[in-house]
Parts: sequence; structure tokens; C-alpha cells
Amino acid sequence: MNACFKSDPLEMCMCRCKVMATSHMFTHKVESEGRPITNQKSSGRCWIFAALNVMRLPFIKQYNLEEFEFSQSYLFYMDKIERCNYFLNKMVECAKRGEEVEGRLVSFLLHDPIPDGGQWDMIINLVKRYGLMPKKCFPESYSAENSMRMNRILQSKLREYTRELRTVISKDGEESSVVSTLTRQMKEIYRIVSICLGIPPETFTWEYYDKSKAYHKIGPVTPLEFYNEYVKPVYNVEDKVCLVTDPRPNNAYGHAYTVDCLGNMVGGRPTIYNNQPVETLMNITSESIKNGEAVWFGCEVAKRFAGKLGIQDLEIHDYKSAFGVEVNLGLTKADRLLYGESLMTHAMAFTATTINVSIPAFPAWRLKADFNIVTLHLCLIYVLCLLYT
Repeated sequence: MNACFKSDPLEMCMCRCKVMATSHMFTHKVESEGRPITNQKSSGRCWIFAALNVMRLPFIKQYNLEEFEFSQSYLFYMDKIERCNYFLNKMVECAKRGEEVEGRLVSFLLHDPIPDGGQWDMIINLVKRYGLMPKKCFPESYSAENSMRMNRILQSKLREYTRELRTVISKDGEESSVVSTLTRQMKEIYRIVSICLGIPPETFTWEYYDKSKAYHKIGPVTPLEFYNEYVKPVYNVEDKVCLVTDPRPNNAYGHAYTVDCLGNMVGGRPTIYNNQPVETLMNITSESIKNGEAVWFGCEVAKRFAGKLGIQDLEIHDYKSAFGVEVNLGLTKADRLLYGESLMTHAMAFTATTINVSIPAFPAWRLKADFNIVTLHLCLIYVLCLLYT
């Protein structure tokens, strides 16, 4: 009690011997992790940052660059507009199928109508429709780096629009009335997002020096042309699949699953999870890294994480010695998912691994977060999804 009086409980529980035993050296790693280090700042864009960090590695190699970033703000802009449209159309769909506002589904969706977070299939939707551009051609804005204020404005408008749409459907019911209401609402959404994030250019010209200091110029080109002609040949997002490890008894391995009302684009690719044992995910990830390709993934990072040291390990905190009870380990992963103790909270990229000969089932991993490097040991119990060709 005295030790915890002026100290962080997690810092107090730090296991010294585990810290000393942690090695940041790896037997297999991707050739380059990309420069500069990226930072999502006060936003929930980790899924965009992680995806673009994975995509830029073969792009940097192909064009012999010292450093490079794709514009995270560009995909964020497109996602905000598309996701608002997706949400409003889902509200129309829910109203037409008799879902009550006070019901669990609509209440849950209205709680956070426009979150920053996303899934791999959402990345595919955005890149296929809108392409990519260098960060220099569409840099960060305040609301991209600090999205809370913009999101609150959009949340308020989307809830207001939901009430308006439900009123139109209950009083009129004509499809033309619903469409005209949606069109007007989306014009207002476009204005809000454009003011906060800026309007991306329809075409751009990218000038750069390669490692040999030779000058190059690409453009004028549209973002979609840039992706199709210069990025897709070295990294095709459609060649990837999203795997998940969900051990809950009702979700059998070897099957594909989706989540109702989870998406970001009307008419776009649905969010699909291919459920496989965690051993399959680890094996595929290891093979990908051995072949020089980083792996996008999402996991739970709030548990057993020593942020200052960059270590995530099931044994990094010795709760038993401090409190006389174990924490986080009293439930299986299936139980944690069922009882709300665990969920995917952050997307990152695996860039290195070491297969432990003495414990082959538990390799160590190096992951690239959007602002630092973290080492994971024995913690893939929390891994939820990754992608691979």
C-alpha cells in the first residue's frame, strides 16, 4: 500500500527479471522498416498508419528512397465522408426493418456513429476507390492529428440526421424523399469534413530525390492512377486476406464471419474475418517476415503492456506478488471476449521475429507501432487479425 501510494500500480508490479531477460535482437526481420517514424497523435487512425507503413516498405525499395510517407490524412478524409454515408444508409436500413431507436442495435450504433478506427477490408475499399498520394501532397491538419472535436461535430449531426431520416420514413416512406434527404445531409457532411481536414487535390505532381540524389518527377497524376501505376505493382491490397483467431465455442475455426453494420462504404467490400487457430496466424506471420514482408495486424494492447520499455509480455507485471491475486489470466481468451475483458484496440505491423528453439510455440515478435517499436513475448493470446498473400 505504501509503495502504491505515490506510484503507478503497473510500474510497481514491473517484473525486473523479465525486463532483464527481454532481448530486442531478432533472427528474422524485414529489410527496412521505413523512415521517417510516423505518429497518429491524438487520433484513432492506427489502422491507416499501420497499413500505409506496411505498403511503403516495398515502395521505398522499388524507388530507392531514403524516406517516404503516404498521406494518412488523405485516406482519413475519404473514410470520414464514406463512413458518414455508410452510417446514414444503415440507419435507413434499420428503420425500414423495424429496429427501434431504443433497441440494442440502433442504440449501440448511435453511441459512436463515426469512430476513427477501422478494419483491413476498409483499407481495401478506400485504396481501390480513391488510390493513394504522398504525404507531401496532402499533409496533416489539426483535426487529422486531433480528431476529437471534428468527430463530436459529426456525431451530433449524424444523430440529428438519423432522427430526420426516421421521421421521413415514418411519414412519407417514398424512396425519392429519403434519397433527397440523404443527399442534402451528405453535402453538409462534406462541407464539415472538408473544412476540418482540407480538400485533397484531384491531381498532384510528386517530385523527389532517390538515394543517389537523382531528381525524379511523377505527375500530374490522380491518386487512383498513382496507386494503380506506381504502388499496386509492388503492393496490391487485394492480394491480402484478413485472418482472425476467435476461440469462442460458437465461432468454429475454418469459417468466415462478418459483423452486422460494420463497414465504411456503401456498396463496398464487407468486413470479413477468416477464423483460424492462433498457431496458423503465427506460422503465416513468421513466413511472411522471413520472406521480407511486414504484416498488418490488430491486437489488444492494454493488458500486460510496459509502454515505457516497449515490451508486451504476459509475465511483465507480477500482480500476484503485489496484490496476492492474478490479473488478466483468470479467464481464457474465449472467456475474455465473451465477458468484455478483451477486444482489438490497436493496429500495428509485425516487422521481425525470433523463433525460440526451447519454446517453439511462443516466438518473440517486433512490431512497428505508428510512433515506436515494441517487443512482444508470449502475448499472441491477444492477437485478433493479420493479413498475408
